[in-house]
Amino acid sequence: MRAMKRAPLLTLLLALGTPAADARVRLGDLLPAHPWSAPDREVIVVYSHDCGDLGDLWGAVLAAGLPVRAVNAEDVPAPAPRGVNVWRGPEATSFARALRVGAYPTVLLVQGGRVLNAWEGTFKGDLGLAGTS
Repeated sequence: MRAMKRAPLLTLLLALGTPAADARVRLGDLLPAHPWSAPDREVIVVYSHDCGDLGDLWGAVLAAGLPVRAVNAEDVPAPAPRGVNVWRGPEATSFARALRVGAYPTVLLVQGGRVLNAWEGTFKGDLGLAGTS
């Protein structure tokens, strides 16, 4: 049987899974004020300095092929991959708090300025496909 090629957006959605039961970000909500013009569909990563190694998370997000926005909240600079513009400062922290982010990192799939899906917590690179290679 021929191996299936996964679409990057599908891989990202599988990696993020379903919204966490304790997530406070509300699906369908409009994004709070932000400094960028919103394309039709985008991924927003809200993170802080104490998230640890986000290499696998950034890899999955960037592979989705959608515009990526990085929001570095909590006033301590933390890096993002080369080529990703990072929004920092008090306004970035206010954005995260207005969303009611429950844990960093939080990844949002957004369409038309509304939250379609939200994932919060530690990313370990597990796509939930146990027993497959």
